[in-house]
Amino acid sequence: MREFTVLRLDIVEHEKVAAEMLRLQQSRLAEEIPDTLILVEHPEIVTVGPKARRDGVVVPESYATSPIDRGGGLTWHGPGQLVGYPIFRWDLDGEANVASVTSLLESWIITALAALGVDSGRDPRMQGVWVANHKVASIGLAFLKWVSRHGFTINYDTPAGRVETLAACGMQPGTTTSLSALGRDGLTRVALEEALLSTAAEVLHRSAGVVHEPVGLPPWLLAQAKV
Repeated sequence: MREFTVLRLDIVEHEKVAAEMLRLQQSRLAEEIPDTLILVEHPEIVTVGPKARRDGVVVPESYATSPIDRGGGLTWHGPGQLVGYPIFRWDLDGEANVASVTSLLESWIITALAALGVDSGRDPRMQGVWVANHKVASIGLAFLKWVSRHGFTINYDTPAGRVETLAACGMQPGTTTSLSALGRDGLTRVALEEALLSTAAEVLHRSAGVVHEPVGLPPWLLAQAKV
Protein backbone atom coordinates (compact mmCIF):
# COMPACT_ATOMS: atom_id res chain seq x y z
CA MET A 1 0.00 0.00 0.00
CA ARG A 2 1.27 3.46 -0.86
CA GLU A 3 2.26 5.59 2.13
CA PHE A 4 1.86 9.33 2.40
CA THR A 5 3.80 11.82 4.47
CA VAL A 6 1.90 14.00 6.94
CA LEU A 7 2.89 17.59 7.73
CA ARG A 8 0.99 18.85 10.76
CA LEU A 9 1.18 22.64 10.99
CA ASP A 10 -0.29 25.08 13.46
CA ILE A 11 -1.94 28.31 12.24
CA VAL A 12 -0.18 29.51 9.07
CA GLU A 13 -1.14 32.22 6.58
CA HIS A 14 -2.88 30.83 3.50
CA GLU A 15 -0.48 32.64 1.15
CA LYS A 16 2.54 30.88 2.65
CA VAL A 17 0.98 27.44 2.46
CA ALA A 18 -0.21 28.07 -1.12
CA ALA A 19 3.36 28.84 -2.18
CA GLU A 20 4.63 25.70 -0.47
CA MET A 21 1.94 23.61 -2.17
CA LEU A 22 3.26 24.72 -5.57
CA ARG A 23 6.78 23.65 -4.61
CA LEU A 24 5.61 20.31 -3.23
CA GLN A 25 3.51 19.65 -6.33
CA GLN A 26 6.56 20.08 -8.54
CA SER A 27 8.58 17.81 -6.26
CA ARG A 28 5.84 15.16 -6.38
CA LEU A 29 5.70 15.36 -10.17
CA ALA A 30 9.45 14.75 -10.26
CA GLU A 31 9.06 11.76 -7.86
CA GLU A 32 11.32 13.55 -5.36
CA ILE A 33 8.80 13.14 -2.54
CA PRO A 34 5.97 10.71 -1.74
CA ASP A 35 2.33 11.70 -1.59
CA THR A 36 2.14 14.42 1.08
CA LEU A 37 -0.76 15.67 3.18
CA ILE A 38 -0.62 19.10 4.82
CA LEU A 39 -2.93 19.56 7.82
CA VAL A 40 -3.24 23.20 8.90
CA GLU A 41 -5.45 26.04 10.05
CA HIS A 42 -5.35 29.56 8.60
CA PRO A 43 -5.99 33.03 9.99
CA GLU A 44 -9.31 34.25 8.62
CA ILE A 45 -9.41 34.78 4.86
CA VAL A 46 -11.91 34.13 2.07
CA THR A 47 -10.41 32.54 -1.03
CA VAL A 48 -12.16 33.49 -4.26
CA GLY A 49 -12.18 30.87 -7.00
CA PRO A 50 -12.57 31.48 -10.76
CA LYS A 51 -16.33 30.86 -10.76
CA ALA A 52 -16.95 33.48 -8.09
CA ARG A 53 -14.78 35.97 -9.98
CA ARG A 54 -16.60 35.28 -13.27
CA ASP A 55 -19.98 35.64 -11.57
CA GLY A 56 -18.97 38.89 -9.88
CA VAL A 57 -19.67 37.58 -6.39
CA VAL A 58 -19.15 40.36 -3.84
CA VAL A 59 -17.53 39.48 -0.51
CA PRO A 60 -18.55 41.66 2.47
CA GLU A 61 -15.95 44.30 3.31
CA SER A 62 -15.35 42.81 6.76
CA TYR A 63 -13.55 39.81 5.19
CA ALA A 64 -10.00 39.70 3.81
CA THR A 65 -9.90 37.97 0.42
CA SER A 66 -7.42 36.27 -1.88
CA PRO A 67 -7.85 34.98 -5.46
CA ILE A 68 -7.15 31.29 -5.94
CA ASP A 69 -6.86 28.83 -8.83
CA ARG A 70 -8.77 25.86 -7.45
CA GLY A 71 -12.27 24.86 -8.47
CA GLY A 72 -15.32 26.35 -6.80
CA GLY A 73 -16.44 29.77 -5.65
CA LEU A 74 -15.92 31.34 -2.23
CA THR A 75 -14.35 29.39 0.62
CA TRP A 76 -13.98 30.74 4.14
CA HIS A 77 -10.84 29.84 6.10
CA GLY A 78 -10.21 30.65 9.72
CA PRO A 79 -10.02 29.41 13.32
CA GLY A 80 -11.92 26.24 14.07
CA GLN A 81 -11.53 24.88 10.55
CA LEU A 82 -9.21 21.99 9.72
CA VAL A 83 -7.74 22.26 6.24
CA GLY A 84 -6.24 19.29 4.42
CA TYR A 85 -4.08 19.71 1.33
CA PRO A 86 -3.28 16.36 -0.34
CA ILE A 87 -0.32 16.72 -2.68
CA PHE A 88 -1.09 13.29 -4.11
CA ARG A 89 -0.50 11.54 -7.41
CA TRP A 90 -3.96 10.18 -8.20
CA ASP A 91 -3.20 7.11 -10.29
CA LEU A 92 -4.66 4.22 -8.31
CA ASP A 93 -7.75 2.24 -9.33
CA GLY A 94 -10.90 4.34 -9.14
CA GLU A 95 -9.07 7.65 -9.56
CA ALA A 96 -9.81 8.19 -13.24
CA ASN A 97 -11.12 11.76 -13.17
CA VAL A 98 -11.75 14.83 -11.04
CA ALA A 99 -15.23 13.64 -10.05
CA SER A 100 -13.91 10.32 -8.75
CA VAL A 101 -11.14 11.99 -6.73
CA THR A 102 -13.63 14.45 -5.26
CA SER A 103 -15.93 11.56 -4.36
CA LEU A 104 -13.05 9.74 -2.66
CA LEU A 105 -12.27 12.78 -0.51
CA GLU A 106 -15.95 13.10 0.40
CA SER A 107 -16.03 9.43 1.39
CA TRP A 108 -12.89 9.89 3.48
CA ILE A 109 -14.38 12.80 5.42
CA ILE A 110 -17.71 10.99 5.88
CA THR A 111 -15.90 7.89 7.18
CA ALA A 112 -13.72 9.93 9.54
CA LEU A 113 -16.73 11.79 10.94
CA ALA A 114 -18.57 8.49 11.43
CA ALA A 115 -15.61 7.27 13.50
CA LEU A 116 -16.27 10.28 15.74
CA GLY A 117 -19.98 9.55 16.01
CA VAL A 118 -21.13 12.18 13.49
CA ASP A 119 -23.65 11.10 10.86
CA SER A 120 -22.88 12.94 7.61
CA GLY A 121 -23.40 12.44 3.91
CA ARG A 122 -23.59 13.93 0.43
CA ASP A 123 -26.06 16.24 -1.28
CA PRO A 124 -26.68 15.05 -4.86
CA ARG A 125 -26.95 18.65 -6.04
CA MET A 126 -23.56 19.82 -4.81
CA GLN A 127 -20.21 18.44 -3.71
CA GLY A 128 -18.98 18.51 -0.14
CA VAL A 129 -20.04 16.83 3.10
CA TRP A 130 -23.32 17.67 4.79
CA VAL A 131 -24.88 17.26 8.24
CA ALA A 132 -28.61 17.93 8.72
CA ASN A 133 -28.89 19.83 5.41
CA HIS A 134 -25.94 22.04 6.25
CA LYS A 135 -22.55 21.91 4.56
CA VAL A 136 -19.68 21.35 7.00
CA ALA A 137 -16.89 20.33 4.60
CA SER A 138 -15.86 21.73 1.22
CA ILE A 139 -13.58 20.37 -1.50
CA GLY A 140 -11.71 22.28 -4.19
CA LEU A 141 -8.74 20.96 -6.16
CA ALA A 142 -6.31 21.91 -8.89
CA PHE A 143 -4.33 19.31 -10.84
CA LEU A 144 -1.14 19.16 -12.85
CA LYS A 145 -0.61 15.79 -14.56
CA TRP A 146 -2.86 14.25 -11.90
CA VAL A 147 -0.89 15.59 -8.96
CA SER A 148 -3.26 17.68 -6.86
CA ARG A 149 -3.00 20.94 -4.96
CA HIS A 150 -5.53 22.54 -2.63
CA GLY A 151 -7.93 20.14 -0.95
CA PHE A 152 -10.66 20.14 1.68
CA THR A 153 -11.94 21.98 4.73
CA ILE A 154 -13.85 20.70 7.77
CA ASN A 155 -15.59 23.31 9.94
CA TYR A 156 -15.53 21.91 13.45
CA ASP A 157 -15.78 24.99 15.73
CA THR A 158 -15.71 28.23 13.73
CA PRO A 159 -16.53 31.67 15.18
CA ALA A 160 -20.28 32.27 15.27
CA GLY A 161 -21.63 33.82 12.10
CA ARG A 162 -18.40 34.16 10.14
CA VAL A 163 -18.74 31.23 7.74
CA GLU A 164 -22.55 31.37 7.83
CA THR A 165 -22.67 34.95 6.49
CA LEU A 166 -21.04 34.07 3.17
CA ALA A 167 -22.88 32.82 0.11
CA ALA A 168 -20.15 30.22 -0.38
CA CYS A 169 -20.02 28.34 -3.70
CA GLY A 170 -23.27 29.94 -4.88
CA MET A 171 -25.33 28.74 -1.90
CA GLN A 172 -27.60 30.84 0.28
CA PRO A 173 -26.00 32.39 3.38
CA GLY A 174 -26.36 30.07 6.36
CA THR A 175 -26.07 26.88 4.32
CA THR A 176 -22.44 26.37 5.30
CA THR A 177 -21.82 26.12 9.02
CA SER A 178 -19.76 24.23 11.61
CA LEU A 179 -20.23 21.02 13.53
CA SER A 180 -20.32 22.93 16.82
CA ALA A 181 -23.14 25.16 15.53
CA LEU A 182 -25.10 21.99 14.78
CA GLY A 183 -24.71 20.76 18.35
CA ARG A 184 -21.68 18.51 17.78
CA ASP A 185 -19.69 20.18 20.55
CA GLY A 186 -16.39 18.90 21.86
CA LEU A 187 -14.82 17.82 18.57
CA THR A 188 -11.21 18.94 18.41
CA ARG A 189 -8.79 19.40 15.59
CA VAL A 190 -6.59 16.62 16.98
CA ALA A 191 -9.52 14.19 17.03
CA LEU A 192 -10.40 15.07 13.43
CA GLU A 193 -6.82 14.59 12.29
CA GLU A 194 -6.52 11.23 13.98
CA ALA A 195 -9.84 10.07 12.53
CA LEU A 196 -8.73 11.06 9.03
CA LEU A 197 -5.36 9.36 9.34
CA SER A 198 -6.81 6.18 10.84
CA THR A 199 -9.38 5.81 8.02
CA ALA A 200 -7.14 6.75 5.09
CA ALA A 201 -6.12 3.19 4.25
CA GLU A 202 -9.74 2.02 4.21
CA VAL A 203 -10.94 4.75 1.85
CA LEU A 204 -7.91 6.04 -0.08
CA HIS A 205 -5.86 2.83 -0.14
CA ARG A 206 -2.95 4.87 1.19
CA SER A 207 -1.51 4.57 4.68
CA ALA A 208 -0.50 7.56 6.78
CA GLY A 209 3.02 8.19 7.98
CA VAL A 210 4.41 11.07 10.05
CA VAL A 211 7.41 13.24 9.20
CA HIS A 212 9.67 13.50 12.24
CA GLU A 213 12.36 15.62 10.62
CA PRO A 214 11.01 17.56 7.63
CA VAL A 215 13.99 17.91 5.30
CA GLY A 216 14.27 20.56 2.62
CA LEU A 217 11.37 22.66 3.85
CA PRO A 218 11.62 26.46 4.11
CA PRO A 219 12.43 27.83 7.59
CA TRP A 220 8.88 29.07 8.26
CA LEU A 221 7.50 25.60 7.58
CA LEU A 222 10.17 23.83 9.59
CA ALA A 223 9.27 26.01 12.57
CA GLN A 224 5.60 25.11 12.26
CA ALA A 225 5.89 21.35 11.66
CA LYS A 226 4.91 19.20 14.64
CA VAL A 227 7.03 16.11 15.22
